[in-house]
Amino acid sequence: MKLNAHQINVDLGAQRVLHDISLSVEPGEFLVILGPNGAGKSTLLNVLSGERVADAGTASLDGIALHEFTPLELARKRALMLQRASLTFPFVVRDVVAMGREPFLDDGDVKADETAVDWALEATDMHSLQQRPYTKLSGGEQQRVQLARVLAQIWRSSNDEARFLLLDEPTSSLDLAHQHTTMRLAHKLTTQGVGAVAVVHDLNLAALYATKIALLSQGHLVALGTPDQILVPDLISEVFGISVTQVRDEASGRTLIVPVGLYSDATRPAPLQAAQ
Repeated sequence: MKLNAHQINVDLGAQRVLHDISLSVEPGEFLVILGPNGAGKSTLLNVLSGERVADAGTASLDGIALHEFTPLELARKRALMLQRASLTFPFVVRDVVAMGREPFLDDGDVKADETAVDWALEATDMHSLQQRPYTKLSGGEQQRVQLARVLAQIWRSSNDEARFLLLDEPTSSLDLAHQHTTMRLAHKLTTQGVGAVAVVHDLNLAALYATKIALLSQGHLVALGTPDQILVPDLISEVFGISVTQVRDEASGRTLIVPVGLYSDATRPAPLQAAQ
């Protein structure tokens, strides 16, 4: 099974925000979409999820256009975590996570649904807060609940079934430890029949966990390849408008990106003073 985008074009009013984008992701791959603000990352993710139909081109799953699936059929094949999820009713955390199992309620397997919810709560470090009202959580905790919800949706008792996990800025409100936990988990799921796609802003999270990177700029796919192919100083400087250098992380074997020349001597901030 392959999630495929072929010559995708999307218009917002009179402005074209995606131009002839073609890429694919398969189970076992973790595709990270990078690019500056306004590059079209979230729009592309929405097309890949089937939430938005392209104005031209086709997004398909296993050769079938996404718009040909019913909402229930699509929900059983892929899970989407949006950048912002609005929930104003004081559902407890466990009930919110259990919403991810709604596409499978007709199966009547209550034990499987409960197991999926328990696993998702543990994976996101939310099990101890499962009876807390969602509206009483911090922004980062709410984001982890939404992640748990989509994880419960893609849980299977067997890894034989291919499915896809799509995440729009899943680390934006998280502390450092939970950022890495989230990305590590997405990467691990690719060994269990999952194809993962995530929009992130942190180049080094992409460097550490992605198997493939799509680099967007002004709605165009500038480059597509492995982290070592994409995260090179000339390309990053061209797209983001900032000078960078590479640092080899011996522990992971990955190449990380470090900005250079951020400040002239005149604008360099003063050192922080230690508290007395």
